[in-house]
Amino acid sequence: MSPFGDDNRSGIERTLHRISGIRNRGGAVIGLTCRVGRAVQGSARVVEDLALSGKSVLLVGRPGVGKTTVLRELARVLADSGKRVIIVDTSNEIAGDGDIPHPAIGKARRMQVRTPSQQHAVMIEAVENHMPQVIVVDEMGTELEASAARTIAERGVQLIATAHGNTLENLLMNPTLSDLVGGVQTVTLGDEEARRRRTQKTILERKAPPTFDVLAEIQSWDRVAVHEEVARTVDAILRGRPASPEIRELDPSGTVRKSRPRPVASAEFEVAPFNEAPTRKVRSERTAPGERYTSPGRPVPLERDDDVIFDDPSDSDEPRDATSVTGPTKRIHPFGVSRERLHQAAEDAGLNVAVADSISEADMVLTTKAHFRRRPSVLQAAEEKGVPIFVLRKNTPGQIVGFLHQVAEGEGDRSPASLEAGTNEAEDGVERILTGDADRVELQPQSSFIRRVQHQIAEQSKLRSHSVGREPARRVTIRRAGRS
Repeated sequence: MSPFGDDNRSGIERTLHRISGIRNRGGAVIGLTCRVGRAVQGSARVVEDLALSGKSVLLVGRPGVGKTTVLRELARVLADSGKRVIIVDTSNEIAGDGDIPHPAIGKARRMQVRTPSQQHAVMIEAVENHMPQVIVVDEMGTELEASAARTIAERGVQLIATAHGNTLENLLMNPTLSDLVGGVQTVTLGDEEARRRRTQKTILERKAPPTFDVLAEIQSWDRVAVHEEVARTVDAILRGRPASPEIRELDPSGTVRKSRPRPVASAEFEVAPFNEAPTRKVRSERTAPGERYTSPGRPVPLERDDDVIFDDPSDSDEPRDATSVTGPTKRIHPFGVSRERLHQAAEDAGLNVAVADSISEADMVLTTKAHFRRRPSVLQAAEEKGVPIFVLRKNTPGQIVGFLHQVAEGEGDRSPASLEAGTNEAEDGVERILTGDADRVELQPQSSFIRRVQHQIAEQSKLRSHSVGREPARRVTIRRAGRS
């Protein structure tokens, strides 16, 4: 074994094994942990096309999942393809202990680091002195290393690295390493911009372009979740949309199979736990979808009560008048929620909802999270009577409309998954038009209910929309105002 370094790690020369010491209070070694290092050819096949494309790639995953093994194989593949590869090897874990690197790294060159605190300085030295095309770094974990990585990326050098964290969301919430994926900052919008975006005035936004173009979440030896556009994914996460990575799996025959599952939407409002009787404990469980205490799903992201304006007055997707509403009446008692907004939202959406003046007349109680946390006597009385209590995150028209659409019975596909998919598609189309990527976007065929929601999303952004085609292929087209 070589002597222990400042990181309390040692190794066996010309092997990939890493030995870590366990010391007593006096500093004497009283135990050892040996991690067996292996060079596995083909272990990077799932992501090697991303590295060969010239993009900077960041690998994340839980300890022991194989990040370093994949990193070592990527260094070999890139070096054998003719690129000048420099490995910044802090603990000699990538290329082995001793001055002669392990043959597993191929033609790549290795720079050893005297102490872990100097890894960032060696990264910069590698760029300045050795003219690399690719720099490979393992276990980035400090703010200085994140800053050095950004400096290297801005100089046009490709980076292949690993970092601590299971997912992109974990990395984004880590204040030390969030700069690797662009960082997060708080921004205050003007009234007009907040209305156009249908958000609050204070929002979270990406601070800068990401250091890494691609992020791969290593889930197992043969399964990886890939975010091919880190900037776009981070923007979606900060806007509250679920990430939808590409899933790559390596089958026994060596073929890489790719798929992109539909993201699971998180609920924007919840059914609050309540007592079925005064003597019972507060109920905290949730039941299966469609049962009494289940969260109805994500509400429609609207921020105004204005009437929806369509290009064609005869369009069948236009909201119905209150006189044409069908289905049983839902009696809702609002507490801390605007009665006027609730009534207007139900009327605009064509839903058969009545505002109850008391709990005894109500089928359900609608309140906000702020009011529910204070546990007022009205909500306690509702719990005692067994009246379901629904909790909105905020008292906004969009939350109210989404709640009403989910609890009311009616025509068309109103499942949370379908509504989420249709809403996300419309919001993405609106964003493409507002950013200038497209002048006209045609959405996928949807039910009349979801088409009405998509029309409302377009109108909130001051865009024009109309429906084309015949059922079941009838769909919404969104375009800039004044364009045909």
